[in-house]
Amino acid sequence: MFTPEPGFPLGDIPAAHAAGRPDAVAVRCGDDELTWQELYRASEAVARGLKSSGVGRGHIVPLMLPNGVDVVVAAFACLKVGAVPQPLSARLAPAEERAILALSEPPIVVALQEGRLGRFRATTVAELRRLGRDGTELTTEVGPSWKAPTSGGSTGRPKIILSGAAGAFNPFDMEAWGLRPGEQSLVTAPVHHNAPFSTAMTTLFNGGTVTLLERFDAERVLAETERHAITWMYLVPTMMRRVLALPEPVRARYDLSSLVSVWHCAEPCPPATKQAWIDWLGAERVWELYAGTEAQAGCVISGTEWLAHRGSVGRPAWGEIKLLGLDGTPVTGPGVPGEIFMRVAAGKPPAFRYLGAELDETDGWSTLGDIGEFDADGYLYLHDRRSDMLLVGGVNVYPAEVEGALTEHPHVLSSAVIGLPDPDRGNRVHAIVQIEEGRTTTAEEISDFLATRLSPHKRPRSVELVTEPLRSPAGKLRRSALRAERLP
Repeated sequence: MFTPEPGFPLGDIPAAHAAGRPDAVAVRCGDDELTWQELYRASEAVARGLKSSGVGRGHIVPLMLPNGVDVVVAAFACLKVGAVPQPLSARLAPAEERAILALSEPPIVVALQEGRLGRFRATTVAELRRLGRDGTELTTEVGPSWKAPTSGGSTGRPKIILSGAAGAFNPFDMEAWGLRPGEQSLVTAPVHHNAPFSTAMTTLFNGGTVTLLERFDAERVLAETERHAITWMYLVPTMMRRVLALPEPVRARYDLSSLVSVWHCAEPCPPATKQAWIDWLGAERVWELYAGTEAQAGCVISGTEWLAHRGSVGRPAWGEIKLLGLDGTPVTGPGVPGEIFMRVAAGKPPAFRYLGAELDETDGWSTLGDIGEFDADGYLYLHDRRSDMLLVGGVNVYPAEVEGALTEHPHVLSSAVIGLPDPDRGNRVHAIVQIEEGRTTTAEEISDFLATRLSPHKRPRSVELVTEPLRSPAGKLRRSALRAERLP
């Protein structure tokens, strides 16, 4: 099997794997699948279509496509011509769509149908492939960046995060995510989010097979794992919770013995959920990664380590991490919370650059706004985002801690804890709780459940029960929007 060396052009990956294993499956989604030979031919044709449409080296090309083989074809086509693939949701809100496209100024947008997106032209993978079906093989160009995910939509001011890594093979993502050559990966979340896109593409760079889910379905996760002998799986904790909610006979029906590792990130994982997965699969197969899309630094922890440091997200695996108090002074000693600051290791090139935002940093240090603390062994524990922290009667309350306690209730699928104005205490802790449909759980029952798990000042003064999802398929929770909806 071909193994890329550092610096190998990513646009040449399909050709290299097709030369050695033309009939091996590269990517599948639903009833569609492409062998390496088919992926090579399709991505080459689409690359010629992009070139004839004015796309060149350094151009950002938005891929407004759902999970499917087309998004992989289009991404490799971009990498072939030195362009930067930008995975985006096919269902962006119009205002967010306009803001992102205005930042990237793309010569073309790859979407589900042809037409206009404001002043930008949209075309399809099929049309690009038709345009490029005839022609000579292109010379591969290495672009300045291999991906351009977006972030910050919850603030109403999206920004583009251009990877600091060029369009050439870099073992970083493989090492960070524990991805081995030839992996059989199951990606359960939408690839318009950074982690699913990065892990799917990294699997392919290394000659593995990617199975994408068209949409998340708890039992389908287990069925696809057995059917394709999946070795590596990506989930977010909300998905982990939904898989656990399947009846025990359903979960026992599927053979998961092929799994080597299950990775989760994107949101805090309630300890009870993580413990249940460890009890089910074994600690050696459950892994967690903590980092931002910027990836200047990050932590990794195995299930075995987690059992010894319950609740931790691990020790720094790359880059540097430090804590500063809310007054800006360095935090020293274990068990003292502070805001988490990260930077790339000394001598390393920048991990990213922004379009649409200025990087607020000092000596290379910047923050995602998370609050956390280290233990005596150097393991990091998260509290919450600084912007989400509530001041209740002069005492700090971290919504993530309350949400973690809520999801230990057997009927709770997800929750969002927000602060609502209170004339006496400044903030009133309010819990929005997503309950499994068909359950008769009451707000009073939820309050009684929390009374045995949280100190009085942390307990919600009001509980609102809902059945609609509170998180996106990628596990993102937008507390600010939920709070705004409940203000007078």
